[in-house]
Amino acid sequence: MDKYLSTPGTSRRDVLRGLAYGGLLLAVDLPLGRLAVAGENAPAVFAPDAFIRIAGDGTATLIMPQVEMGQGIYTAMTMLIAEELDLPLAAVRLEAAPASDALYGNPIFKIQATGGSTSVRAYWTPMRKAGAAARAMLVEAAAKRWQVAPASCETRDGTVLHAATGRSLPYGDLAAAAARLTPPADPPLKDPKTFRLLGKTQTRLDIEAKGNGSAQYGIDAMPPGVKFATLASCPVPGGKVKSVDDAQARAVPGVRQVVVLDDLVAVVGDHMWAAKKGLDKLVITWDEGPNATLSTDSLRAAMHEAAKQPGVPVKSEGADAQPGAPGVISASYELPFLAHAPMEPMNCTVHLRPGACDVWTGTQVMTKAQAMAAQAAGLKPEQVTVHNHLLGGGFGRRLEVDMIDKAVRIAAHVDGPVKVVWTREEDIQKAMYRSTYGSWLSAKLENGKPVAWRHTVVGPSVIARWLPPAFTGGIDIDAIDGASDQPYAVGGFHVDYVRHEPQGVPTCFWRGVGPNNTVFSVESFIDRLARETKSDPLEYRRALLSANPRALQVLNTAAERAGWATPLPAEAGGRVGRGICLQSVFGSYLATIAEVAVRDDGDVRVRRLVTAVDCGMVVNPDGVISQIQGGMVFGLSAALHGQITFEKGRVQQSNFHDYRVVRIDEMPAVEVHLVPSTEAPGGIGEPGTTTVQPAVANAIYAATGVQLTRMPIDRTLLAKGGRT
Repeated sequence: MDKYLSTPGTSRRDVLRGLAYGGLLLAVDLPLGRLAVAGENAPAVFAPDAFIRIAGDGTATLIMPQVEMGQGIYTAMTMLIAEELDLPLAAVRLEAAPASDALYGNPIFKIQATGGSTSVRAYWTPMRKAGAAARAMLVEAAAKRWQVAPASCETRDGTVLHAATGRSLPYGDLAAAAARLTPPADPPLKDPKTFRLLGKTQTRLDIEAKGNGSAQYGIDAMPPGVKFATLASCPVPGGKVKSVDDAQARAVPGVRQVVVLDDLVAVVGDHMWAAKKGLDKLVITWDEGPNATLSTDSLRAAMHEAAKQPGVPVKSEGADAQPGAPGVISASYELPFLAHAPMEPMNCTVHLRPGACDVWTGTQVMTKAQAMAAQAAGLKPEQVTVHNHLLGGGFGRRLEVDMIDKAVRIAAHVDGPVKVVWTREEDIQKAMYRSTYGSWLSAKLENGKPVAWRHTVVGPSVIARWLPPAFTGGIDIDAIDGASDQPYAVGGFHVDYVRHEPQGVPTCFWRGVGPNNTVFSVESFIDRLARETKSDPLEYRRALLSANPRALQVLNTAAERAGWATPLPAEAGGRVGRGICLQSVFGSYLATIAEVAVRDDGDVRVRRLVTAVDCGMVVNPDGVISQIQGGMVFGLSAALHGQITFEKGRVQQSNFHDYRVVRIDEMPAVEVHLVPSTEAPGGIGEPGTTTVQPAVANAIYAATGVQLTRMPIDRTLLAKGGRT
């Protein structure tokens, strides 16, 4: 599995030549498999860009700018390169990119980050151009050797061919000559009609290693002499250590030391079991600080108060729909705090020495991780080496670097490398959370259709903290995503944003990000309008989509495949219904039909989920389907069970017994249908999550007449048959 994880350096020549493609560089490997720093006796290096290296033996290496956390991006990105370079997919090996915004910054974020369903969207053109440029240079090198026109040559399976004379040369034989050529400024890309790989299902490159257990995640890092540590921070956000009695902890066999910092206590041992048993024996007194009285009710009440304040206008066009005005229907919708709970808990291994720091972890943000480690260690970023690994789930949690800060501060008190591992309880109870969000919507109807629409989004701004340049004019572009650009024609259109930071609770991105809130609220409200006008929810949507053919097509496809017009099988002792969610976010269009059965005691069984997807041109069809399926597990877990609640400043959930994910007996049948498209690729990692809650809520509405305006599903309410 080391072929997926080695981290190359970059030469000065790489850097100087790399900016021709938006700060992205393609480099070439040497036969020994390490990146060359050109010297007097070094072989020539083929380096027209920042992504690829081709060795003299023909080995091609892709320097992977994005990280693999289960979403299949290693395979998709390799397909983009291999397609334009005319290489077999199996011929490309992967290396994680080093920390460098200049060379490996995501073209959308402008920093080195994986998230927001941006990987294929951001790299669709740059990766293909990198492959096309390399191919053009290899062809030119072969043509010069043969003294023929480049146009008379072709490429296939890592070889340049000259059909007229029957000659051929493998890429490895041409690498040195190609290295002396100038990269083309605008290499032509393949016509999609000629694609060999793109659009066709390919076996994931990481599946063998994950299947046989050789895959290396951050938690698997084991530098020589490593010790183990686990930690406890204050159960109340923002609290500090007041006093520690560590006598019993130090008596535990295998415990080596106790590290006490102002905000946490860590126990270091020979192995994780010793560290954990030692932690259990600590007697810690906390100064809980000003957040010790926080509760879910007080946090929710504060959000409702914030909603009464005027928001920052995001979009304002035409007639308005003021709540309380004649003919205006209004509703509000809310989502709770949520944890990320990745299967691989937070972990970070650090070796801190004078003038240098090594960090082994799995992170979605290499340069942010490097900068945080440098800050915590009192070093310059270039003195910190981050060894990135596969991620055992990210979901936005590993877009944060607070765990690296804590690990480095602990490592400063440990002689040699130390692996800091968060227990599941520490991970869930003292984490950063998907914040509560609220949406207040109003619509004025004429002849049953909305002629004015108002949407107020209330919630924190993660963007303001995480990517400050993107927070302009007081508007969080993520929080209003899906509200300012919903798919329906609704006449006058007003959207505003009220920034509200929940007291004391650290918040961050969560899979699906802003559209979790906006899609849930918009789609729930559309169903409300349809039923207020006694319209079929499908036909009501169709009538509002005449100017949006892509949205209409996925809606029609999902309805047809789900059999919308056919009766549902009955449920003994319960009620059944179908519900719709339509969304156009992340550059993709999805429609989902959910089938549910609601028993008389309020128990909800989601029986079937049918989704139609138009994500533009598809790279790996099986990868898209898997992403939607995985997102649906995430979204359904949130709908049925997901919430983080506070009492006396403390999170009340602690592990998977009370912060549930769907179990196998709760998982419905899932069908995903890809709608062919020639549009540019859209994102697909997030939409599977955002599509589930509104579809399920609307299906419950159809079955019971109860519109759920808050998540997770309130079974007591459904048993009573009342409204929220």
